[in-house]
Amino acid sequence: MTLMGKSINAAVYERHGNPADVLHVESQPWPTPAQDEAVVKMRAAPINPADLNQIEGKYPVRSELPATPGFEGAGVVVDVGRNVTNVAKGALVILPHNVGTWRDAVAVKADELVVVPAGIEPVHAAMLKINPMTAWRLLHDYADLKHGDWLIQNAANSAAGRAVIQIAHELGYKTVNVVRRKELIDELRSEGGDIVLVDGENLRHEVKDATAGAPIRLGLNAVGGESALGLANCLAPESTLVTFGAMSLQPLKIPNGLLIFKDLRFRGIWINKWYDNSTVQERMKAFDALFELARRGLLKTKIERAYPLSDAKAAVTHAGQGKRGGKIIFDFGD
Repeated sequence: MTLMGKSINAAVYERHGNPADVLHVESQPWPTPAQDEAVVKMRAAPINPADLNQIEGKYPVRSELPATPGFEGAGVVVDVGRNVTNVAKGALVILPHNVGTWRDAVAVKADELVVVPAGIEPVHAAMLKINPMTAWRLLHDYADLKHGDWLIQNAANSAAGRAVIQIAHELGYKTVNVVRRKELIDELRSEGGDIVLVDGENLRHEVKDATAGAPIRLGLNAVGGESALGLANCLAPESTLVTFGAMSLQPLKIPNGLLIFKDLRFRGIWINKWYDNSTVQERMKAFDALFELARRGLLKTKIERAYPLSDAKAAVTHAGQGKRGGKIIFDFGD
């Protein structure tokens, strides 16, 4: 069946601002692949904080306007250029982070697609590239953790935080998970979190009691401000705090004593930069590990609600709200 002559819907913004105000959906021609491209019919795409930040003009990378947002997503190959040999029609693929996934279909350089093995649903494949991959890198690149070692993280109920819990549990690491709402405690413990605590002034003492004073070598910070300082105070000397988010919009303020007397290391990760700097072999080694976890049902991102692309304004409004129980996604159908 040929799709030539059809049109697609795409979410577009022509200026930066509040996503619900500047985003609209427009009709565009069905994409035609160049010799080295594949056309991917989208199946699912999440709405991540970075997507909203980019629309707002607050993200380090700004697309040329007008632009279609969406750093993440998965779909099925429906057409290929004549020089394409690495992917075939019908393959489920994960898209690169620079194409704009909030559209019905898109032409992409075929060698930038990641083919998803059988046994993984498109909606789960669509959300493996950012949060689970960030979690994988956080657990492998910043501390030499051994089986039974402890790490601590804030925003543990976020998509990345839940991925950290799931992957760390599989690798045999123990997690202290800091949240802001006590109703999350049982939920995160059921997902594999060893200790779940509500953030507060007594966090350091609560962590020490809960872990029997075991050294914590790695801290993962997605919040900043006082929350990040709370994590740093829980770390053992010569440990590392890695920042990958700034939900509080507050900077890290580290007392001199934590540097002088504990000699802590402070690092950061931006997963887009890791993708840009890594080799194909490095990326696929990590993806293969994530695929195996996903196939076994150990790595699933919670979804609060799925929207059709036609409801883009409502979807981004929902995604921008706090206290959600899971991701907001676009579902493009079969």
